[in-house]
Amino acid sequence: MAIKNRQWILARRPVGEIRDGDLLLKTTSLPVVGPGELLVRTHYLSLDPTNRIWMSDIDQYMEPVMLDAPMRGIVSGEVVGGGVPTFKLGDTVMGLGSWSDYCHGPAGNFSPMPAYPGLSPKDVFGQLCVVAPTAYFGLVDIGAPKVGETLVVSGAAGAVGSIVGQLGKALGCRVVGIAGGSEKCRWIVDELGFDIALDYKEGGLEAALRQACPQGVDIYFDNVGGETLNTVMGLTNLNGRIIECGLISAYNADCKVAGPSNYARIVMKRLKVQGFIVLDHAARYPEAYRAIAQLHAQGRMKWRCHELTGLEAAAEAVRLLYRGQNNGKLLIKVA
Repeated sequence: MAIKNRQWILARRPVGEIRDGDLLLKTTSLPVVGPGELLVRTHYLSLDPTNRIWMSDIDQYMEPVMLDAPMRGIVSGEVVGGGVPTFKLGDTVMGLGSWSDYCHGPAGNFSPMPAYPGLSPKDVFGQLCVVAPTAYFGLVDIGAPKVGETLVVSGAAGAVGSIVGQLGKALGCRVVGIAGGSEKCRWIVDELGFDIALDYKEGGLEAALRQACPQGVDIYFDNVGGETLNTVMGLTNLNGRIIECGLISAYNADCKVAGPSNYARIVMKRLKVQGFIVLDHAARYPEAYRAIAQLHAQGRMKWRCHELTGLEAAAEAVRLLYRGQNNGKLLIKVA
């Protein structure tokens, strides 16, 4: 019996929040694998805030996903077809694939999945390979933390933010996390070791930040943008650093989003405000893998995974990210 391949297709570009019908699950035949290509049976699909950007036709760091094409995604899986010397059948790989049972693409889109003692393949893929480089290079390279400095992290209970906060503690910072909901706030303080957690859903964020950061803010790792960015910018110290990792509060906006009114602070406090895309650091990924794996082995790095089963769950599951309803790294177990 011929093997079929289910794929989520981008049927239309979302306006505002992703809605039913924007993505359609279709069944097709397996593609013919050409020279220099791989066919990978998907084990895990990573769902990430950037998925919403890829669905849009705005100016971005990669070409947007084309309409009526498979939705792009970061995957791990097993090589089941292809004729390239660098991979053999049965190899476990990770890379840029699609929301599909079977991913098909250039061999250069994939790399071997590393193994680390004491870590499951799911944790290696979801935490070390997908999340750790973003947290590590953003904080270490751009933030350049110094012992005793105050680091504020938004989206602090999310996949990236939770690792950033723990890494900041390991590097000697005082860490204040901003998260949504009392359970998430308790988790990042009681389990992850953040010094203070602020629940933005309670309101009064500026007053709470002023109380939590009496000496001001030296580093801000921004995952959300919007008014939270504006608020933290108003509390920054001289020569502060703002790391622009994500703007999830604006990804579903259906109109142009206003910039921060505290923009003048960049000049007055000589701030460094730098955006980054983790793909720019691809050649150095193993550095991040080793650093975070070592902290985990020492009991100084914890995480949690929000895992759902079945490719069919992907379109509904990705909405959790923009509603703040995921608990940790969001993965779909496909096979």
